[in-house]
Amino acid sequence: MGIFTRFRDIVSANLNAMLDRAEDPEKLIRLMIREMEDTLVELKSACAGTIASRKKVTRLLEETCDKEAFWDRKASMAVSKGRDDLARQALMEKRRFSQRCEAVEEELAELQSIVGQYQDDIQELENKLKSAREKQRMLVQRHIRAQRKKKAHEEIRRMDSAQVVQRFDEMESHIEHMEAEADLVNFGRKSGLEEAFEELSADDDIESQLQELKSSQTRPKNDTVSE
Repeated sequence: MGIFTRFRDIVSANLNAMLDRAEDPEKLIRLMIREMEDTLVELKSACAGTIASRKKVTRLLEETCDKEAFWDRKASMAVSKGRDDLARQALMEKRRFSQRCEAVEEELAELQSIVGQYQDDIQELENKLKSAREKQRMLVQRHIRAQRKKKAHEEIRRMDSAQVVQRFDEMESHIEHMEAEADLVNFGRKSGLEEAFEELSADDDIESQLQELKSSQTRPKNDTVSE
């Protein structure tokens, strides 16, 4: 396939329609971008070659026009010297170079037109390539989002499964059992504050008994005899 045929196919292609129909849009856009890049390289190379030819033809045109002017001056000089025979020959040379100048000018104009067309094609293809790369970036982002969304949905389905629910129920039962065991550790045991007050009450009772014992021992003996 020639460069211009490929170029026309590329720039006339509807990227959106092609990607919508493609089974693997990412693969297709990569191939299209590679084709665009290769075609762009060929276009620029061809354009550079044409520019080089244009410079060469421009120099040839200048040389040919200089020759035309040279023989025009020679013809004028021959006429001034009365040498009509030389003037005729000079005019014939001038006409030959004039005809050649016209041909070279046409060639130069054609080359200039080709260079301009190349430059337009290059600009158009670069715009198309830029658009394709942007679509590739969007496709990659969509692919990443789709993968993440799929993974999230799979995780949600996994979390909703009966096995997971049963596992959570078992974990909850285990925690409740541990809490019950923790409550039983201190079951029936009085708090430190309660024990302190009980000790305080016991101390008062002991003191009361002690005072009573002391009182009984210090009573007068005659009280006991009289009885």
